[in-house]
Amino acid sequence: MVTVGEELDKVVQGAFTRPVPKSAGAQMRYLVKQHQRSTRRVAELLGISQRTVERYVKNQLKHPRPELADRLENEVRARWQPQIRARARQAAATTGGIMIDTRARFGFTAAPGSTDDARLRHLTLALPPHHTARLFDAQEQGATEDELRQIAAEALGEVYFRDNGRRAHGLEVELTDLEHLQFEL
Repeated sequence: MVTVGEELDKVVQGAFTRPVPKSAGAQMRYLVKQHQRSTRRVAELLGISQRTVERYVKNQLKHPRPELADRLENEVRARWQPQIRARARQAAATTGGIMIDTRARFGFTAAPGSTDDARLRHLTLALPPHHTARLFDAQEQGATEDELRQIAAEALGEVYFRDNGRRAHGLEVELTDLEHLQFEL
């Protein structure tokens, strides 16, 4: 299932200037460095023993099991180049905005005499900076996936359905059955 939060993380990761460490040993060394050289904290974070972390750091172990490899990569990506990530978010939220490409079912409350049946639509739109800022701020404050989806629906409703206030006043947009979602800086 596609989530708005994961896609927002991916778009910011596209701004990285250096590649994320690929080997398990390099990823483990990076995490240990990020946690003040504490192998115990990294072990607790990943749900493995401290000795196992030490063996990866020394390259005595090289191939983690798939679920550990996924957790390890996710933790490294979440901490990689925080200043670059912050600059990319700031630029998108103040000047550039982001592009959204989605295929989802949109339903809305419509005026009497018109249909309000939800339909599957494929939209590719530029979201202005103020909508982008709302999405990133909500994500940083720990918003749930439903809240992020609602903010995205409000942004799409404003930009596409209401044409920035020029038509369909009072239209409430609902985003369901998200099949595809991708953001681009």
